[in-house]
Amino acid sequence: MDKCPKCGMLKDLCACEILDKQGVSKIKVYTTSKKFKKLVTVVEGIEGPQLESTTKALKHKLACGGSFKGGVIILQGDHKKRVTEALKGLGYLAESIEVR
Repeated sequence: MDKCPKCGMLKDLCACEILDKQGVSKIKVYTTSKKFKKLVTVVEGIEGPQLESTTKALKHKLACGGSFKGGVIILQGDHKKRVTEALKGLGYLAESIEVR
């Protein structure tokens, strides 16, 4: 059986990932204009091992391209409203998500 490296419990019983999502201080969601006046949605505030899995889940749920770099998730297109709902569905607290 696999054990969690953080808490030492079995991976099936481990709640580290859920607690990490709830412990996020503030997630900022905003749009900005990039090359050729194309809009991108930026998600800041997600750190650690959740960054890659959250990026992958958001890209899948929103059907868009994107990447993560330096603690920031960049999604192609204007998805401010939809990102909030998708993050709630992934287990992040609604109070910690701030849309600008």
